[in-house]
Amino acid sequence: MNPTRFQRFRTNFLIFLSVLGPGIITANVNNDAGGIYTYSVAGAQFGYTLLWTLVPITVALVVVQEMVARMGVVTGKGLADLIREEYGFRTTFFLMALLLITNLGNTIAEFAGLASGMSIFGVSRYIAVPLGALLVWALVIKGTYRMVEKVFLVACVFYGAYLISGFLAHPDWKTAMSSAAVPSLRFDSAYLYMIIGLVGATVAPWMQFYLQSGVVEKGVKLEHYRQSRWDVIIGCIIADVVVFFVIVACAATIYVSGQRQIADAGDAALALAPLAGPFASTLFAFGLINASLFAACILPLATAYSVCEGLGLESGINKRVHEAPGFYSLYTGLIFLGAVAVVLLSESRQISIILLSQVANGIVLPFVLIFMLRLANREDLMGEYRNTRLFNVIAWITCVVMIALTLLLVISAFFPQYTPK
Repeated sequence: MNPTRFQRFRTNFLIFLSVLGPGIITANVNNDAGGIYTYSVAGAQFGYTLLWTLVPITVALVVVQEMVARMGVVTGKGLADLIREEYGFRTTFFLMALLLITNLGNTIAEFAGLASGMSIFGVSRYIAVPLGALLVWALVIKGTYRMVEKVFLVACVFYGAYLISGFLAHPDWKTAMSSAAVPSLRFDSAYLYMIIGLVGATVAPWMQFYLQSGVVEKGVKLEHYRQSRWDVIIGCIIADVVVFFVIVACAATIYVSGQRQIADAGDAALALAPLAGPFASTLFAFGLINASLFAACILPLATAYSVCEGLGLESGINKRVHEAPGFYSLYTGLIFLGAVAVVLLSESRQISIILLSQVANGIVLPFVLIFMLRLANREDLMGEYRNTRLFNVIAWITCVVMIALTLLLVISAFFPQYTPK
């Protein structure tokens, strides 16, 4: 490599490091307690046969996430802010209300995941959940954006525990790789429903709001858009590599054993112990705890960003409590309610709230995707950075598929008698 080329590479790499963060964090935090459970069930019940879905899922995730990151860089505004400016306060208010319901249920799910993971180490939920809530609350209340982002990036590294668990499970790598490369189509209802679950666990409304807000608060400049785009692409690939290893670990152990029913992600960790060894089980449980704490911090933060932007209130980690009281009050309230629900409510009531949040998630997602596509195609808003024709074709196909799958999930929530057992 000649000196000029090396210098150019070095400059681009340093710029990449400076914009690194929002894309990787957003994609990885979606591997939360609910996601880990979904991937565990996919491996436990269907072995390696669903690995092929990760290829189109990754493409869809990259397409959607790149679009909001680009809007953040070009406009310097968050997604909720743009929706309010372009579609009015009333539309934004109802959208934010649904997002609030969705993320409250998701936050409860994260603290439930924390309780499940810590129980494997003999720690009571009455200790683990309050301490976890205090930890994630203090991180944002006392920190700056730069410091909080560094903590989040470190948390992303700990997802490597799932990769190690996957190797310790001694999977049939030839079968796993061929299953990932060649689609295995089946038309029984349970198999199709699991595909819907995998896709539904990948693209969530809060991700789009958080990523765009993160890009804006980080202050990514237009001339650094290319590097920011790679942050998104690499983040999506890393996140789905983690999904691959979760499925592989459960396929190589729980599926092979014939005992394929697991109640939650904690059950998956326990099931690994006699099949892949206690170290694999411990790492899986550790990954669950990390994912739950990570998401329990990000989800309320994403909600606070979105709602405050949508209502025109001050927001941002770099602002102090007295400068953005609504932002910090909302963040604190969601963490408090999520933790209290797990500590005080019965499991059946928790499930009801989580179910309601998934229905709300299904209602919000189609609107968010359509708003995103309309905004990303506005020449007066995006200029030369608006969607190309090819990108629009891919994006609209992704949007239509996501809407169809989301509607199926919503129908299954309202009419569980049609949900395969």
